[in-house]
Amino acid sequence: MTMRTGPGRGLRGPRHAGHTLAAEDLGALSLPVGDDGVILGTDAEGHTRMIGFHRPVPYDVLLIGGLWTAQVLALRAAATGARVAVETGRPGVWTSLAQAAGAGLECVSLHDVGRVPPTGAAVGSPVVVVRDCGMRPPRGRVVSSPWQSVLTLLPYLSPVAPRLMRTSALVGVQRVSPDEADRIGGILGLARVESEALPTLADGVTLWVAGRERHWVVTGATEVENGLLGAARRMD
Repeated sequence: MTMRTGPGRGLRGPRHAGHTLAAEDLGALSLPVGDDGVILGTDAEGHTRMIGFHRPVPYDVLLIGGLWTAQVLALRAAATGARVAVETGRPGVWTSLAQAAGAGLECVSLHDVGRVPPTGAAVGSPVVVVRDCGMRPPRGRVVSSPWQSVLTLLPYLSPVAPRLMRTSALVGVQRVSPDEADRIGGILGLARVESEALPTLADGVTLWVAGRERHWVVTGATEVENGLLGAARRMD
């Protein structure tokens, strides 16, 4: 991911050359409804930071952090018109969210680990797969592909974390132990001051890393999110 920024614009996705379309082909054109930018929160300068999950290329995101933040991102992805498929071994913590999302529409579906069916993702029907599979998530049968992004949640650093950190386009890190912070800093190439800050982060604060770009972002809940999920928290 290229994390170019601008005032009020947030994180921008990869740039592509312009496209042309013959007039007779316009009838075959379909576009997803709504903006595909999911708000992560605000940075230290007060700028809104966003992530575009809906892309014509595979896109993987790793969050080493709490369930609360993953659920906020899932709700916001659904609000952009995406279908959200949650792969989880603890469906009980996702049931209320799935029932509340989409005002009755089945835009968030729950699946057992390893049981996510083919989603049929397309430009007019993008999908975000949220993998909440514990410390050692198995290699998923459903992987990122055009118009289907994958967000993997790890509660803490685990044996599979180094591989996922190296292969993900965007990595978010919330409060971790000093030892975990040192190891994460080495893998992501963080400055010492950045690594030392990780064990001190408040609830709802995430360091988002894409290549050489780093952004400290505070995620605040809307009134609806707060009513459904409660206040921001690192621990579940």
